[in-house]
Order: sequence, then structure tokens, then C-alpha cells
Amino acid sequence: MKIAAIYCRVSTEDQEREGTSLQTQLEACLKHCQNKEYQVVYRFSEAYSGLTLDRPKLNELRELVRAGKIDITIVYCLDRLSRDPTHGVILTQELEKYGVKLEAVTEDVDNSELGKLISYIRGFASKLEAEKIRERTGRGKRARAREGRIPGGSGHNIYGYDYIPVSQKDGGRRIINEKEAYWVRQMYEWLVNEGLSTNAICYRLRDLNVPSKTGKMWGTRAVHEILRNPAYVGKTYWFTTKKHRQLRLPKDQWIEIPGVTPAIISQEIFDAAQKQLQVNRTKTVPTTKHGYLLRGHIKCRRCGRAYVGSSGRLYRCTGKLKFLVHFDRCNNKTWVAKNLERLVWAELERYLSNRDLIVSELEKQRQDANQSEIFETELQQIERQLKAVDREQYQLLQWALKGFPETQVETENKRLNRARETLTARRIELQAQIKACRDAAINVPNLEHFIEDTQSKLPNLDFEGKRLALDMLNITVWLDGQNVEVAGIIEPEKAVSRYSNQHSCPL
Repeated sequence: MKIAAIYCRVSTEDQEREGTSLQTQLEACLKHCQNKEYQVVYRFSEAYSGLTLDRPKLNELRELVRAGKIDITIVYCLDRLSRDPTHGVILTQELEKYGVKLEAVTEDVDNSELGKLISYIRGFASKLEAEKIRERTGRGKRARAREGRIPGGSGHNIYGYDYIPVSQKDGGRRIINEKEAYWVRQMYEWLVNEGLSTNAICYRLRDLNVPSKTGKMWGTRAVHEILRNPAYVGKTYWFTTKKHRQLRLPKDQWIEIPGVTPAIISQEIFDAAQKQLQVNRTKTVPTTKHGYLLRGHIKCRRCGRAYVGSSGRLYRCTGKLKFLVHFDRCNNKTWVAKNLERLVWAELERYLSNRDLIVSELEKQRQDANQSEIFETELQQIERQLKAVDREQYQLLQWALKGFPETQVETENKRLNRARETLTARRIELQAQIKACRDAAINVPNLEHFIEDTQSKLPNLDFEGKRLALDMLNITVWLDGQNVEVAGIIEPEKAVSRYSNQHSCPL
């Protein structure tokens, strides 16, 4: 049975104004403990202001908490413990520290308005402290980088090297791990000399039982990072991204740390590898003796999974595969590859031949890209409004400290929380719209050049050229029974066409 302590309080000025006497508070708390089957060992009652922490009975209660003699503290309502939200933070953190639960008879502690205000203060304080820590940590890392040492943290210990920590003599640098460096050279050789894809390299490493840095199974992302990292030619850059590695900074803001990473491969091999990676992106790497033109571009409208090329020159939904024994198998049609490819390419060829339609679509994309400034201006306004809400909520705390009516404080707090939710939701929408506009701004000139070049070659476009067109237009082919929908960056009228049974094959 859990040991409980009851704390009751009324102010010294006017007991009746509090709404309940000490006796009625105590009776309600005792009934609450009886219903919860708590053992009440300690009872504290006092007439004292709720705007101070220096209360005799409260001090006794806190001593019991620190001594670990109780499991639960019971109050009639949260403001009996404290009317000052900042004092509420101190008390609730102290209870949590010593593993003592806080319960109120009349309200859910976390969902009460005072509880939400206390949570906000704690969160705000934690956010400030986290920002201070992040700023101090970043400043220290930059100082070490400018001293010619690799800072600690993520990214310092990569495959092919061992890292000497900053705390050791001549630390903050990498040394070659010869066993791992051998396999780094092999990966580059397989890519440059054999033209293997990252997938194929990944599977070869698995087949040869090559250990990874972490001991986990090799993945294509890990292989790709090795094949793209300039550290392997002895170039070390730091502070290339911000906001948790999501946004890449311009190269002139990077900090290069010379002489801390010895080269494993030559610059010539690295450059050749980057070219081969680009080639691999724009050409098909067939898994059978036949190439599949639409590989990676087909999705199932029924289950959302991808279609893949299978034996017999067929496109089959992966939802039909045998390993999906614990899931609902998809019943969508299997397609004869040459028929589906002919249908899709005919649609794209018709689109690419229509100069007026292309000009119209490109102009639409250009206009969409120009919306970025409008969205960015609104986003700046949203950020200013969110800061204003922060200031208002801070002012609200000052009101509470000065004894403003509790109902007024709660009403204002509700209004500010609603405003924060609305502004935060709009900020997320604007950030997504700005990203879409920036992507469009990048794509428009590339698309113009690509389409102009492709139109002249359209009648004689080879397999690789068609694959490049699919990639550049970001084409997705959606299949639902006999319905084929072609969509992409510039959508070929996004029409759904219905074809006869001869183009699909029975399940």
C-alpha cells in the first residue's frame, strides 16, 4: 500500500474567499485516499499565503519528501500547493526528483490551467537551457576545428579510420584502420572499374561477410556515404549543416580542418567514382537479362506498394509476393512489360511533342517558384507573432505573481495556447510551401534545357534517354486494375485511361 501525505492550505486573509475550509479540504482528500486505497500517514494543514514557499507545514512536507518517507502527496486542488507558477515548478520538480507523485482531488494536475502554465514555464526554462548548452558546445567545437582538431560528436569516427579523442595527446584526428581501408579501396574499385551500383556493392559486402563499423548488416546508405565522402582523399570539412543536419550550408561557410584525415584513395579515383555514381543514377541496372524501362516508377493504387520487374518480362505488385504471409496480399493485375511500357511512353512522347503545352506548364512552374517570397514574408510574420506570444505568456506569469485574479490568468493562458497552436500549424504549412517553391525554382531551368534537348532526339531516343526522361520528369505510373495514371513534375494532363484486357495478364 502506498504511503500518502495530505496537504491543506487556506490564506491568512480570508478563509471563506478560498471556497473551502481546511476541514472540508481534509475530508475530501481523505475520501480520495480511501477510494485509491492509499495509507494516509501524514496530514498537514495551515493558514498561510500561497505566494510564498516559506510555510511551516509545507517545509515539514518537503523534509518528508527528501527523506523518501512518502509515495504520494494529495492536495484538494493545485493552487493549495502554490499560487505562484514559478514556485509550482520548484515544488513539482522536487517531487519528481524524489519519486513522489502529486495528485489533486478536484482536477487532473497536468491538464489544469495552472498545471499547463507550470508545464509551460518548465518547458520554456528547459528550452533556454538547451539553447545555452548547444551554443556553448558549438562554440567549443568551432574553436577546436580552428585549432586543427576534429571536434568530438557524431561523424568523427568513420569507416576506414580510427579516431583519437580530443582529450588524448595529439588527439582530434583520424588514423587509418588498414583492415577497413582495404574494403574502402575495394568499394571504389567495384564502382569505378566494374560499374556496380551501391546496391550491388552492398550485397557483395554481405556475401563476403565484411564487418561494418557498428557490426550491423551493410546497408546501401552506408555504402553511398563512403563513396561520396571527400574525407577518403584527405579533405575534412566540419559544420556543413545546421538544424540537426537537415539543412546543408553553402560551402563558403564550411570549416576545413587540414591534415587531420590521411588519404585512403587518390583524387582521380574519387572523381571517377562521382561520375560513375551519376551514371548509375541515370541508367538502368537490370536484375535480369532484360532492362525494365519503368523500373522504380510504378506504384500500386490499391496497396501503395511498388511494382517490380519479374521473370517473364512482367511487372508485378510487390504486394503479391509470397513473403507477405502475415499481411493482406494485393490482388492488383500483373502487366506484360512491353505493353505497359509502350502505353506509358506513348503518353510521354505525345506530351513532349506538344511545345505549347510544355511552355504553358513551365510558365506555371515559374510562377509557382516566384511565390516563395510571399510565403517567406508571411513566415517571418508568423515567427514574429510566435515571439509575441512568448512575451505575452511571460507577462502572464508576472500577472500571476502580482496576484491577478486566477480566472483572468487562466482565460488569457487558454487564449495564448490556442494562438500558439494555430501559428505553429501555419508555420509548418509555409515551410512546406517554401521548400516546394525552391525545388520548383531549381527544376525549371533544368527542365527547359532537358526538354529542348530531348525534343530534337525524340523519334530516336534510346533506352537510357527514355530512362533519363522518366527521372527528370519525376514520373510515377499508378496502376489500378486496367487503369493507368501517369503523373510527375509536369503532369501529362494527369488523365486516367482505360485499356483492354490484352495489355494485362491474369493473376
